[in-house]
Amino acid sequence: MEITAEISYYPLKENYNKPIQEFIDTLTENQKVTFETGMMSTVISGGYDEVMLLLVQTIKPFMEKYPSLFTLKIANTCKI
Repeated sequence: MEITAEISYYPLKENYNKPIQEFIDTLTENQKVTFETGMMSTVISGGYDEVMLLLVQTIKPFMEKYPSLFTLKIANTCKI
């Protein structure tokens, strides 16, 4: 099953640009899914297992490293 996920990352610290860029760089290292990075969010498309595994493996380390807020939408019927 193919899905699309839209994720926004808000590090809750003064110097927020560095963690955001680090998060985007970490996500886009994955070659199994596609990305569209915008001003407010990143859209990730690919197989369900690949997208969900990427999110699980990426979000937790950032939450452990920085005070963080993530917003996430996932769809299997349309591109977000």
